[in-house]
Amino acid sequence: MPIYEYQCKSCGHELEAIQKISEEPLKFCPECGKEELTKLVSAAGFRLKGGGWYETDFKSGGKKKNLAGEGSSAASTSTKESSSSKASSSE
Repeated sequence: MPIYEYQCKSCGHELEAIQKISEEPLKFCPECGKEELTKLVSAAGFRLKGGGWYETDFKSGGKKKNLAGEGSSAASTSTKESSSSKASSSE
C-alpha cells in the first residue's frame, strides 16, 4: 500500500498515512481538527507485506555480492577438486 504525505494548511502539521489507492484523501488534521489537509507531492513509498519476499531481495550491493560470490566460489572449488582428483588418478 502506498504511503502518502499530508500537510495542514492551517497549523502546518505534517503526517504520513498508509492508504489504498482507491481511498479518499484525508481532509481533517489530527492536530488542530480543521479540514485543511492537503496531499503533498513526494517520492512514492510503499510497504511490502505478505509472503514471498526474501531477505536478499533488497539488501545493499556489498552483502548481495558476497552471497552470490559464496555460491560461485564453492562451485569453482568443487570443480577444481574434481579436476585434480582426475589428474592424480590418471597418473
